[in-house]
Amino acid sequence: MAAAQGKRASLFVTCLVDQLFPSVGVSTVRLLRDLGVEVDFPSSQTCCGQPLYNAGFARRARHLATRVLDAFQPEESSDPNHYVVAPSGSCTSMIRVFYGRLFQDQPALHRRALALADRVYELSQFLVDILQVSDVGSPFRGKVAYHPSCHLLRELGVVEQPQSLIDGVKGARRAEMERSETCCGFGGTFSVKYPHISGAMLDDKVDDVVKSGADALVACDISCLMHIGGGLSRRGESVRPMHLAQLLRPED
Repeated sequence: MAAAQGKRASLFVTCLVDQLFPSVGVSTVRLLRDLGVEVDFPSSQTCCGQPLYNAGFARRARHLATRVLDAFQPEESSDPNHYVVAPSGSCTSMIRVFYGRLFQDQPALHRRALALADRVYELSQFLVDILQVSDVGSPFRGKVAYHPSCHLLRELGVVEQPQSLIDGVKGARRAEMERSETCCGFGGTFSVKYPHISGAMLDDKVDDVVKSGADALVACDISCLMHIGGGLSRRGESVRPMHLAQLLRPED
């Protein structure tokens, strides 16, 4: 099902995928390669700096962000068909939306940050907007609910792309979820600083997931799925949390 001959992508794997959910990274790479994309993995990559930035530590966030620039946007990079793809709306939005602000007082780094931002895409964005595919030939039997993560929806404006990919999965049926666009309560450090508020938001989200009758809950951010999946598990619910990459490219 090759659809992207000549296109290259560097995988930005994200911290949570690298440390806790490597299967999401594997599915992402296999999916892209199935579609004809040449994928590489810069081994020097590190955290995008979002947790530090959100906590107010801009100087420390710039240190990490500079390493990301060195890994993914070297000075000599100029191939218009070479993209950076991340299985995370959260990390993608950090680079696309906030790196420019981080380096606004450092002209050389600011130029590099803007150049990188133009090449970075969240996975569903890349598949639909760049490769122009919505049906990758994957099967799934059952009802699928979709949770749009906050950064993906509100910072990147990604609305239709994930759902069009889910609709393209053979055998998958939509499970309509009430208040689907409401935050799950994770919010990175928010869930640590305000655990009671986060827990109450999670309870509401789990209620809505269960009411939908879904067999699987799909999202484009593993952080949301980790949070919601924990709530489902503690209640003994059978709904399976799945990253979009795992739905589109199940493990062999």
